[in-house]
Order: sequence, then structure tokens, then C-alpha cells
Amino acid sequence: MKSGIPRKIKARSSARADAGRASAEPLFALPIDTAPMEARSAEALPADGGPWQYEPKWDGFRCLAFKADDAVDLRAKSGKALGRFFPEIAALLVALPVEHFVLDGELIIEIDGRPSFDALQMRLHPAESRIRKLSRETPARLVLFDMLLSPTGEVLLAAPLIRRRTALEAFVKKIAAPKQLVLTPYTRDLSQAKRWLAASELGTDGVVAKRLDGAYESGRRDMVKVKRLRTADCVIGGFRYEADRREVGSLLLGLYDAEGKLDHVGFTSTIADRERPLLTKRLERLRQPPGFTGKAPGGPSRWSTERSGEWEPVRPELVVEVRFDHVTGGRFRHGAKLLRWRPDKAPRQCTFEQIAPPRRA
Repeated sequence: MKSGIPRKIKARSSARADAGRASAEPLFALPIDTAPMEARSAEALPADGGPWQYEPKWDGFRCLAFKADDAVDLRAKSGKALGRFFPEIAALLVALPVEHFVLDGELIIEIDGRPSFDALQMRLHPAESRIRKLSRETPARLVLFDMLLSPTGEVLLAAPLIRRRTALEAFVKKIAAPKQLVLTPYTRDLSQAKRWLAASELGTDGVVAKRLDGAYESGRRDMVKVKRLRTADCVIGGFRYEADRREVGSLLLGLYDAEGKLDHVGFTSTIADRERPLLTKRLERLRQPPGFTGKAPGGPSRWSTERSGEWEPVRPELVVEVRFDHVTGGRFRHGAKLLRWRPDKAPRQCTFEQIAPPRRA
């Protein structure tokens, strides 16, 4: 549907020609809190129920990019503003010869030719001088894979993917996309998608399948993702000290249930020794009951190898990504492996949907 650019929707913050400074009242055609379309986990790529488009799953920060005139706003999946942390991307979008758009993509930083999540996390720094320095030394790239608003002001949420992809390709061609804007590749050949999934050297962590005739379902898990590793983002609801010293020994993991309660689902103890002292202080500053508002951890059991059943509750503010093998009774059967911290994820986004049995595609 064609529409002019609405002048009643106001965003909370934006980046103008100074690449990231807040302006008075930037105006965007879609609400700044528009949620990105998400994906549900599966064990295999779907072949039936299509037609399907398969794309690499990038290892970065999901990002919706809004532009209206000379105002730009970058938003993470959690709804947090990202423009301050990626001023080079904000400046790039401000300078494009297009007045309006809303794009969906992934922010990545490449180190030695491969996406580095650690480099992304380093950007979430309180000092602007540090961020500016990193933006020059390790500039980010925005990988584009969807378009929600076209440069003509057409809202594309209800349009099928095949039409949104055509609009995105026309946009990239029109702006003669610089190196920092990348159009994600795709295939509609299942065999090719399976090769992508097996090729770990590509630097991506899986494949996403999208229905070609599907609309952009904001906030819903209507895409399908298959990772090389089965992982989940979990909230830290508490921790246990090591048996022989006053340092953190394990982190207690939680997920939110359908009622909004945080249930204990397992633990991870794969913490590097060099990180324990600082992590202990950080957790102690967050110490506050109840920690878990639903099912809480008990004493030692078949779920735990800890010598002590005592645990310390913390405010549910920290999110980690863990690798796990099996789920039984809504809990990880074994200890999970800590992969990385996820400061870009909101705790409330960590739900049981992540560990639900994969659906048949």
C-alpha cells in the first residue's frame, strides 16, 4: 500500500549529520519500537510448506535502521538505541541520497575476514572517545536482508518477501552501496542451503529460512533458523560460590515462562579462572532476592554437580548465550557451556521458546 510519510510519529533519539547525536524531534514513518521479525529454532532446514528463501545467519547485532530526512536511528532487537555505539554506520546512512527508509539487517565487525562478536561487544563502551577510536580502527558493516519502508514511503510490512527483496535490491543498486553496506546473499535451492549450513569457514553460524510469500510479521517467530550449535540466551538469576573460595563457581540460568515468571533451567560453570574475580564482584553488586520468580534451584540433585545447595539470588539483568545438548522436563539435562555474554539482548526476550522441541518444517 502506498502512503505518504506520516508526520505524527516521533522517535526517541536519532543520529543526524554528526553521526549519532540526539536531535530534538526526529520523525519516522514507522514507530521506533517496531519489533523485528524473529525465527524459531529447528533441527533441519524446511523443504515443505514453502516456497522458501534461505539466507546465511549472521553472527552480529540485529539492527533496524530508520531514516527520515537527515535523522537516523539504529535499534537493537531489545529496543535499545545503537547509533551512539556505531557512529560510522549512522553517518553512512545519513549521507545516503535517500530521504526515507526502514531497513532490517545485522551489524557485524570483521577481524581477519571473519565476523567477531567480541569486537561488537567492545563497542558497548561508556566513553565516546573510545567508541570513536574503535569505529576508525574496526569499522562495522551493516548486512541488509529486508526492507520495511521503501524510499518512496511505501510501508512493506504486508508485502510478501519476494517483493520486499526486490525493493531492497533496487535500493542497494540506486545508492551504489558502499563497502560498509552489504546485501546478504540468498538461495532458493535447498541443496545450496545445506552446503552453507555445513560450511563453518563462511563465518556465519547457520541458515535462516523465510517464506517467499510471507509478510513481515513484526515481533513473531515466523522464520526458521538452523544453527550449527544448539544454543539459548539465558538470564542469570543467581550464582553459587566455589566450594573452597569466595569466588563464583557457577551461574544459574533462567528462562521466562508464558506467565512472565523466571524459571531455573540449569547452570554453567565454564568460567575462565582469570574472569572469576571481576565477575564475582559484578554479581555481588547485583545480589538481590528472589532471583527466580518461578521455579527456583534447590539443593544438589541429578541436575547439579555442586557440593552445596546454597545459592545467591541476583537481579535478572545479565544475559548469556550457552550451548546445551538435551532438555528434559524444561531443564538442561547437563551443565551448559558458556559461549558469550549478550549485552544486546533484553532479559525478557529469553523465553522457553528457544528450547522448545523443534517443529517439523
